Amino acid sequence: MTPTKKTFYGRRRGRPLRELKGQLFASLLPRLTLKCGANDKDLQVGSFFKTPAPEYWLEIGFGGGEHLAAHVRANPQVHFVGSEVFINGVASLLQHLQEEDYDRVRLYPDDVRDFLPRLRAGQFSRIFVMFPDPWPKARHHKRRLLKPPFLAELARLLVPGGVLHIASDHAGYVEEILENIPQVPALSLQGTSDTWTRPFFDGAFPTRYEGKAKAAGRGCSYFELLKK
Repeated sequence: MTPTKKTFYGRRRGRPLRELKGQLFASLLPRLTLKCGANDKDLQVGSFFKTPAPEYWLEIGFGGGEHLAAHVRANPQVHFVGSEVFINGVASLLQHLQEEDYDRVRLYPDDVRDFLPRLRAGQFSRIFVMFPDPWPKARHHKRRLLKPPFLAELARLLVPGGVLHIASDHAGYVEEILENIPQVPALSLQGTSDTWTRPFFDGAFPTRYEGKAKAAGRGCSYFELLKK
């Protein structure tokens, strides 16, 4: 069955790209973009790369790309898939990457919800969803990404023992996420309210949204969900 195209809310483009970003977007993005057809299914992530890797990590909505690029440099044994619909964010990531990174990074510059169902289960060791749009207005809450069906889809894609990392600075969204997690039996929330205020890794790689939140005095929550 072909996945149903989902309605996408949010911006796909901001200011016109500056010359360097525009050049990278035109020349490098086609090289790194995942090649798959609308009817493809049961895809193996390793088939998108020239060589296999012991681990594959996925970041959904990588924003400006600073978090993803930092992990690429810090984890040379890992191959990465990044998804982002905002064209300016994709162009920003391309600026962060270096030549030696290109064979270990693949991008899906569109709505990831249309892509994930095509993948074979149990392929990612880590999945990151860092500071997704909280859609703060009550009438827009239905647009929030981290609903139980989407969390279940992410659980399907994790290897046993794999980890889903979620971060948010919006108190209302955090409450909703905590309410949704128990509805996905395959995921086990780790830690306690004391540990949820700490970044995932020592020397963590902050995102620009995380920096803005902290500068504005908003607390950030960091959840680790283990695939059972």
